[in-house]
Amino acid sequence: MAKKFTASSQQLKPDPKFNSKLVSKFTNCLMWQGKKSTAQKVVYDAMNIIADRVKDASPLEVFEKAINNVRPMIEVRSKRVGGASYQVPMQVSTKRQQSLAFRWILIAARSKKGKPMSDRLASDLIDAYGGHGGAMTTRENVHKMAEANKAFAHFAW
Repeated sequence: MAKKFTASSQQLKPDPKFNSKLVSKFTNCLMWQGKKSTAQKVVYDAMNIIADRVKDASPLEVFEKAINNVRPMIEVRSKRVGGASYQVPMQVSTKRQQSLAFRWILIAARSKKGKPMSDRLASDLIDAYGGHGGAMTTRENVHKMAEANKAFAHFAW
C-alpha cells in the first residue's frame, strides 16, 4: 500500500538566506494565510535587527540559542484516574519542545503592540537568547507547574 502522507521534515527545504531548516520551519509557523514571502521578510528583517544589536554572535547563532533556551524539558498533562483529574508531569518529545518554543516566542512577540512585527520578534529573540522575556517566563511557569505536581509523577504510565 502506498504511503499517503510524507512527513513535513522530509518535504521542508532550508531557507534561502541562512540555509537552515530551523529558520524555514519558524517562518512557516509565523506565516498567516499562506503569505510566505511576508513571513520571510519579517524573519529576515528581525535577523538584520539582531545582527545590529548583538555584536558578539551571528544572527543564526542567536536564533538557535534562543530556541534552545525556550525549549521545555517537562510539562504537565491531565490524567484521569478514578474520577479525579491529576496534572501529571511528563517528559516532552523533541518535536514538541521545538513547536512549543516556536509558539511561545511568537505569542510573546504578537502580544506586544505598537511596533512592527520584525522589531517585536527581534526583541523577543534577543530576550530569549539572554534568558529572560515573555517566552522564558512561560517556560519557567510550565516547569514550576511540573515541579509542584511532582507528587503525581507515579501516574505517568
